[in-house]
Amino acid sequence: MKNPKKKYSPFGKYFAYLDQIDKDLKSTQEFGSFLILSLVEEVGEIARAYLAKHGRKGINIAAQQDETYEQELGDILVSILRFARIKNINLHKRIMYSLNKIKRRQFKAKT
Repeated sequence: MKNPKKKYSPFGKYFAYLDQIDKDLKSTQEFGSFLILSLVEEVGEIARAYLAKHGRKGINIAAQQDETYEQELGDILVSILRFARIKNINLHKRIMYSLNKIKRRQFKAKT
């Protein structure tokens, strides 16, 4: 029987999987810094792949053959999940906050 007080998190399965992957790393002091740097690297890779594919940058065959921006987006999401997990950040709550902030901005712009 599920605990009625425990809120559902759409990220629970991912966090459980990451617990297995990061079990020896997540308690180290350097791991948070590693994850931030990893996220920055992945953002650079998605930018390079997207710009190479959509012609805003000179043709970069290596970037196009390396990974697609869709694949890089998955890497970015995993980096965010890993960081949120070790810092005990409720991602669902943060996403809903940001979505509501966007909605408020759009409403204000129309008035």
